[in-house]
Amino acid sequence: MAQKSEFSIEGLREYNRSSPARWIISHCFEHKFYFFVGLVGFALTYTAFSGARVMFGRGAEIIIEGGGAEAVIGVSLLVLLLSVSDGLFSLMGSMAMVILSTRVERDSRHELYASLLGKSQTFHDQQRVGDIMARATDDVRQLNHVIHPGIMFMFDMVLGFAVPMIYIATFNLELLLVPIVFVIVYVIVVQRYMQRLEPVMMQQRMQHGTLSARLEETISGIEIVKVAAQEVEERKKFQRNAWKFRDFFVQQGKIEAAYLPLLMFGIAFGFFFLHCLNMHGRGLLSIADIIAVTGLMSVLQFPVFISLFSISMIQLGLAGAKRILELMEQRSDIDENLAGHSAPVDGRIEFEKVTFKFHGMTVLEDVSFTVEPGQTVAIVGQTGSGKSTLTQLVSRTYDVNEGRVLIDGVDVRDWNLDRLRSQMGKIEQDIFLFSRTVAENISFGVQGATQAAIEEAAREAQAHEFIMSFNDGYESEIGERGVTLSGGQRQRLALARAFLRQPRILILDDSTSAIDSATEDEIQKAMRRAQEGRTTILITHRVSQIRWADRIIVLENGRAIANGSHEELLRSSYHYRRIFARYGAVEEAPVRQLAVEGGA
Repeated sequence: MAQKSEFSIEGLREYNRSSPARWIISHCFEHKFYFFVGLVGFALTYTAFSGARVMFGRGAEIIIEGGGAEAVIGVSLLVLLLSVSDGLFSLMGSMAMVILSTRVERDSRHELYASLLGKSQTFHDQQRVGDIMARATDDVRQLNHVIHPGIMFMFDMVLGFAVPMIYIATFNLELLLVPIVFVIVYVIVVQRYMQRLEPVMMQQRMQHGTLSARLEETISGIEIVKVAAQEVEERKKFQRNAWKFRDFFVQQGKIEAAYLPLLMFGIAFGFFFLHCLNMHGRGLLSIADIIAVTGLMSVLQFPVFISLFSISMIQLGLAGAKRILELMEQRSDIDENLAGHSAPVDGRIEFEKVTFKFHGMTVLEDVSFTVEPGQTVAIVGQTGSGKSTLTQLVSRTYDVNEGRVLIDGVDVRDWNLDRLRSQMGKIEQDIFLFSRTVAENISFGVQGATQAAIEEAAREAQAHEFIMSFNDGYESEIGERGVTLSGGQRQRLALARAFLRQPRILILDDSTSAIDSATEDEIQKAMRRAQEGRTTILITHRVSQIRWADRIIVLENGRAIANGSHEELLRSSYHYRRIFARYGAVEEAPVRQLAVEGGA
């Protein structure tokens, strides 16, 4: 059975995703009123427009037969009425299609955004942010154009052929011979034209994603670019991608330049007029009839002309829709498990022979340990030993390949994912802050948090003082990713966010690395108070934090090689002593002495 997304969005309608065209149509039928108003509007437009051409023939007949001024004025007024009706119906249809296209763009963008929120961390690890942004902005924007004017022009094409040909048939069925042959050849030529255009449009959209991804990477890493003096090289790389993007437009232009239907229409119109003269010679058509039916035949020129643009827009929109669907249809490897276990978390964590692999590489292997409720456990190890990955298995950012991770005796895969994570708090090394106010960042994830509670959490995290130094205090806007703040300020805001949530399980991944020693002492006091009655997993190399952990687990190359208190591990674990000797956390003489004992 296919997995559900990691997070489902309540009230979000399911659309037909079996193909890009069906997906767009299902979105259109969500607003079927505007779709049918547009269709009816353009049908009436061509009915009135073609009817006016018939009246031209009627006017010519009156003049040829020497009719009076009253008859001529009557026909003129009728032509005026039909022309005004043509304009009003066209306006009605266009307005309906504009509303429809805007709503489809809105709904599809919402659907894509909800889908992205529901994807697992593994999915996002494998994506380029710039390419996702291109799909969420420009590709979605193309859906607007595929409806207005794309589908609107398609209405013009179909109705522009059908309505005049129906009028022509009322004069004489024989007159349909040339138009029918023309339409058949036109459909064949257009089909081949679309087959040539489709791959170019798809490559064009893909290259736009590559261009956007390169731009996002360069801007995000602008500090590294400048430090390495790589501005010229990056500009050259961007220019090469931009030229590739331009080349696909050139290919599109070459294909469109060879568009034959306009030439075909000119030939068909000549044969049609010749056929009319032949029928007039046989006494089947009058001069007035010829004027009327040639006027009707000329109506076909506009849909043939605009089909050049409508097909390009529709192909571009379908290519964009295909890229959007590719993103949304990638299945999440994490099941939300809506019907799973849902209960208050007590805080007992168990790892039972856990093995985890990422892209085929073993990150954790046969890890087993137990954390009792309320305990503080420190995870230490060399860089790349799997410390952060271990905490991500607790929060079920990833699923284990072998073994089990249990919370309160229940496998995390059997928990309701939202219920489980709502009772966890995590502060990571790379702290992310939103481009919002300070108060909004602290209260993120806590609905209805009061200002007093926000300020209390900030005080606990030693953040209140520097927040109040800002001009707008808690209402100050933070720059993107918190770039306007120092590393220590960002970490203190993240701590305040965690304190406000009051989680049952607290994960601290090197959360005070950018804080000075004096501030760290104050924060540690607050953290100890926050940890009372909570299970805490602590990743750090600071011995001042590890000393007060109830237990310490030492990781080496993804394996748990030692387990115990700080003093116990100093005596029994060479790896633990080596870690702290490297960072100067243990005095040199005791370490040398213990190393000799350990070697013995």
